[in-house]
Amino acid sequence: MPPHSTPKRGRRDEHPHPVRFPFVHSCCRCCSRPPPPPPPPTRGGRPWMEIARSAAAVGCSKEHQRIYADWFAIADPDGDGRVTGADATKFFAMSGLSRADLKQVWAIADSKRQGYLGFGEFAAAMQLVSLAQAGNEITQDSLKREDLSSFDPPVMKGLDELLARSMAIVNVVRPQENGTPQVQAPSTNSWFSSKSAKKIQTPLTAVTSVIDGLKRLYIEKLKPLEVAYRFNDFASPLLTNSDFDAKPMVMLLGQYSTGKTTFIKHLLKSNFPGAHIGPEPTTDRFVVVMSGSDERTVPGNTIAVQADMPFNGLTTFGGAFLSKFECSQMPHPLLDHITFVDTPGVLSGEKQRTQRSYDFTGVTSWFAAKCDVILLLFDPHKLDISDEFKRVISSLRGNEDKIRVVLNKADQVDTQQLMRVYGALMWSLGKVLNTPEVMRVYIGSFNDKPVNESAVGPIGKELFEKEQEDLLADLKDIPKKACDRRVNEFVKRARAAKIHAYIIGQLKKEMPAMMGKAKAQHRLIDNLQDEFAKVQREYHLPAGDFPDLEHFKQVLAGYSIDKFEKMKPKMVQAVDDMLAHDIPDLLKNFSNPYQ
Repeated sequence: MPPHSTPKRGRRDEHPHPVRFPFVHSCCRCCSRPPPPPPPPTRGGRPWMEIARSAAAVGCSKEHQRIYADWFAIADPDGDGRVTGADATKFFAMSGLSRADLKQVWAIADSKRQGYLGFGEFAAAMQLVSLAQAGNEITQDSLKREDLSSFDPPVMKGLDELLARSMAIVNVVRPQENGTPQVQAPSTNSWFSSKSAKKIQTPLTAVTSVIDGLKRLYIEKLKPLEVAYRFNDFASPLLTNSDFDAKPMVMLLGQYSTGKTTFIKHLLKSNFPGAHIGPEPTTDRFVVVMSGSDERTVPGNTIAVQADMPFNGLTTFGGAFLSKFECSQMPHPLLDHITFVDTPGVLSGEKQRTQRSYDFTGVTSWFAAKCDVILLLFDPHKLDISDEFKRVISSLRGNEDKIRVVLNKADQVDTQQLMRVYGALMWSLGKVLNTPEVMRVYIGSFNDKPVNESAVGPIGKELFEKEQEDLLADLKDIPKKACDRRVNEFVKRARAAKIHAYIIGQLKKEMPAMMGKAKAQHRLIDNLQDEFAKVQREYHLPAGDFPDLEHFKQVLAGYSIDKFEKMKPKMVQAVDDMLAHDIPDLLKNFSNPYQ
């Protein structure tokens, strides 16, 4: 039998601990590093490890890692580190499982819906195949089985011959004493940096993931429209490679001393570099808490110019903001999947507007567009929503679906007071959030201290535990929904850019050819709402998709309308084709191959 060939079925008696293995996918916790010591038990809910555990393969021994690495090389014939749906259908067919079983295997392994399997997801798929061959039902909880590591790798008919043939080829091409040749995944950085990128027509079938497909569509079809009509100056900076590849982000907003920093510390079960906690406004800056090789803080000016970080757009807020911005990095399993954004507490009175040296609501709006979830934290003793806090919440316009409300420190009041506090909070939110639906509010005390049971009683304690479990389940789903969120945000941006082009084209059309241009520009800006209405009627667009009128006026005043490009129907048609055909085709190409 060749080395690492398909073993006989059955269970093993030994359970080796996972060890570090060089050939891994970044999201595979079981293979990338030994698991950290278990966290201390938490009251109610599941600890942070459940969130990290849900996105990774579980229970991979060193021996199985080696076997699956050889198998992965067979399943990934182009050596780009990704097993696509087409690759998987050929390889998984050797398992002899039914199409229905393989459909479920793919759905669980590709839980993030990226359209491909990295090494970590591939290893998880093989474990699921092994379970199915042993007669077990495949469910979402299959990878959480305690006895998962006791199952041998699955039986793959015909794989031994492929492995032997592959080894023969490797022995011929392997250099003497210089290691094996490295095959790198195709880079998409050139799409964003090369001046000739527009001329390179990468076929849709050439990309190997949904995200790579979005990058290609952005460069070829959406970015030319944004550049032509200066969409980046009116709405959002041009996208870069790091914007597509960034991990999901969660932003915490609230008044001072509502427990934002403590909430992050509670999830991580440890302090993070630069964390300050106290009853006074201790967090005076925006802090991005993300994964890193060691514990350190990086200044804002440095992090904003790093090409591999999605924060380049923050340079538009100037040095005054960047001096109040920093990145806190530390190795942590949870941060391998989610990035947190800690914000300064919203001040009351005129302090918010006069004592900040930067546009606080503008920065908040920028992060809101990038984040996957926005947590609004409230304190039972600070339910009043000041004018400044109202402006901050209003800056989240267009991102209402991301907002989750958390009534924190709820064990500081008794059950009767909590009922009144909850009613008062819902009434206050109803005046600020202009949505017909009732906002979901999570109630609890998200810190490492035990619940004050003397105040809330046993019923309140049980309520807090269930609420914390619900919130953690919501956070656990963030990495799974990240790819869908990227597509959603991309489509929103494309529609916004198209409407922006229609508006600029309409204004350009209203400008005189020769005389009176300055007077015409003033008239158009003063009557901008009428111009919006003309565009809406002519192109049958929904009024809710139009940009904020006052902000558009403010930015437009700094430009000469006559200098803008005329309406280019071909550019708009390219974006329409992308929305109507290219994106649906892309999602179809990278959906479950067994659909």
